[in-house]
Formats: sequence, C-alpha cells, structure tokens
Amino acid sequence: MLRRILREPLGAFGLTLVVIVVLSALFADVLASYPPTKLAPAERFAPASLQHLLGTDHLGRDLFSRVLHGGRIALAIALGATGLSLIGGIVLGLIAGYGPRWLDNLMLLLFDAIKSFPTVMLALTLVTLTGPSLLAVLIVVVLVNVPGYARIIRTQTLVLKSAEHVMAARSMGASTARILTVHILPNVIGPILILASMDIPVVVAIEAGLSFLGLGVRPPLPSWGSILNDGFVNIRDSYWIVVAGGLPIILTTLGFTFLGETLRDVFDPRLKRRE
Repeated sequence: MLRRILREPLGAFGLTLVVIVVLSALFADVLASYPPTKLAPAERFAPASLQHLLGTDHLGRDLFSRVLHGGRIALAIALGATGLSLIGGIVLGLIAGYGPRWLDNLMLLLFDAIKSFPTVMLALTLVTLTGPSLLAVLIVVVLVNVPGYARIIRTQTLVLKSAEHVMAARSMGASTARILTVHILPNVIGPILILASMDIPVVVAIEAGLSFLGLGVRPPLPSWGSILNDGFVNIRDSYWIVVAGGLPIILTTLGFTFLGETLRDVFDPRLKRRE
C-alpha cells in the first residue's frame, strides 16, 4: 500500500507533509531552541533571523518554538478527538442499524439534533459552563463528528444485517455481539477509517478556529489559532506572525487531505475512475 501511495504524486506529497508535521511535533523539544512560553520583551517583533527562524511575537516569544509546540497540541486534539469520534460513531451506528426500528428512529433524531447546532454555538455553550480548555475543544469536536460517523455505520449495517452470511450466523445461534463484531464491523470499518483520515485537517481547523476566537487553548499554551490571532492584532507591526500561524494550518490541511484522497483511491479505485 505504501508503494501505491508513493506512486501517486499527490499521495507522496501529502505523506511527506504529514511525516514532517508529525515528526516536528514529536521532537519539538529537540528542534526548538527556546521554551515556547519564554518572554523576552527586549526582542519583541524581531524579524526572522538565524537566532529566531520565524521571528518573535509581541511578547518576544520565539515563534518557531511556538509553532512546533502548537503542532503537538493540534495533532493531539485532532487524533484524540477523531479516535473518540470513531469509537462513538461505530458503537452508536451499529446499535442504530441493527437495533429495533423505534431505537433507530430515536437515535436518528438525536444525531439530527446534534448536527443542527453550529460548532461555534456548541463551543460557546460549553465554554460558558466550563471555561476555555483543551477538554472543552475535545468535547466539542467529538460531539460534532460522532453523528456523521454513526450515520455512515448505520447505513452500512442496515444493508449487511440482511446479507446471507449474517443471516446464516443468526440462524446458527450466534449472539448479537458476535454478529456485530465479527460479521458486520470488519465490513464497515474500511470506509470510515478513510473518512476519519480526511477529517483530521477539519479537526485541526476547528481547534485553530476556536483558539483564534479565544474559546480553545488557554494562554500561555501555544496554539496555531492563538498565534494567528496575535498576528492579526499586531499585523501592522509584524506580518510574519500571521505567516507563522497560518502556514502550518495550510500545510497540515493539504498533507492530510492529499493523503486521505490517495488512500480512498487505493482502497476503492472505482471512485477514481468516476472522477
């Protein structure tokens, strides 16, 4: 599969970007020359140099260090929230698709109710109750993503519950748990994993957007969204802060999007032929 990804130019480019982002986040402490929260008022608004590769912000903090550590937070939230959303969506989707009709209708109503709330409104409500934090961002992202995954799993479960191999297992006395985990789940997990890989940049953008609005990561913790906000506030004094905050969001989005598109084509070439 790796060879097939690398044979696609966009797939190879996306995989390269993803590897760079992940490695820079993992080794942020080694690559950064300064702590991300270290203040140096005498060096505020310093342009890019050998000492500060991306310059400094309005408090003299090294932007290169803040971008690297901000990537660690962004990926932690993206991977954690996507993983929890997957688990929740798979469980709820299997229950809705295989359960009785009344339970299916009730869960569909719940999914539609959650999806009807804009992400920002959910964030505002949660932040009002708990205050800005990483946990609040995680909860908001999970609530937003679970209904979409659950609907996809539910639809495929409805199709598979009438398949011959499932009916044969049921006639032989297999339990509901065994039917769901052995006969249905392996056949529905592939497409949802590809979708999850394509949703990671969406989660990164949501985290950055909430932090930009002051609803996400609390200062002095670094976040790409808060760096971008600092850049807009001080754009007349230093344009490089906006670049430092926006460029990693763009590169991460492109990397995971191209990689997800290539994975989709590798697992289901029919989609590529239709395009």
